[in-house]
Amino acid sequence: MRRALVLVALAGAVVLAAGAGEAGATGECRGLRVCVPIAGPWVVLPHGSRVPRATVEYQLSCPRRFVVGGLDAELSDRAVEVAFLGTLGSPVNPGITTARAVVFAGRYVGSSGRTTSFRPYIGCIPATGGGRRVPTSASRVYPPGRPTIRRVRTVRLKPGGLRVEQGCAAGERLVAASHAVAFYTSAPPSQGLAASVTARRAVRNGRIVVSGHTGALTRGVHAELQVSAVCAGGE
Repeated sequence: MRRALVLVALAGAVVLAAGAGEAGATGECRGLRVCVPIAGPWVVLPHGSRVPRATVEYQLSCPRRFVVGGLDAELSDRAVEVAFLGTLGSPVNPGITTARAVVFAGRYVGSSGRTTSFRPYIGCIPATGGGRRVPTSASRVYPPGRPTIRRVRTVRLKPGGLRVEQGCAAGERLVAASHAVAFYTSAPPSQGLAASVTARRAVRNGRIVVSGHTGALTRGVHAELQVSAVCAGGE
């Protein structure tokens, strides 16, 4: 998937019409005349000083027949960096740069050992089509496209052991894997709550296997595990 890592700040420049109000304290709907705000959970980030710093990806989706028109995020720490994966194309625009779903990528770049997290937000606007100009050439060169597809599985966590598998569809091949632990809480999860979920990822026979344990602190809390398989080679 030939994608550009576009800073979330770019979302503030996506203006379709003036005079729209803000969606609460975040700006995912700022400047959008028709907008459905969607708030994600608090996505937990690993800490440590290893280079490169670990990145956690989380996908958030709009309702059917909507595309992502704006983005924002809340951070539990100023040293959390958040970006999103945007598709190459011109102009940079909803329906070209973004689609119905968007993948946020977060990482902690600070030096403390405390738990950090981010909460993604998207502003969804009605899909109106659109397209891109495809250059012509006598040589075999191609415009950027979407040669991969993300197969995502999200499960609600309950206290006890956990094991989640995710793979590609028939005829596809796995090219990348990621997983994220997230909490639908009003504030960033505490160190204890975040540490109560352990998850280890492995790839076996072309499938992602995430195993671990969910502690008792998650009882009564909406905690989830999202497993993403990036697949290529399909129709």
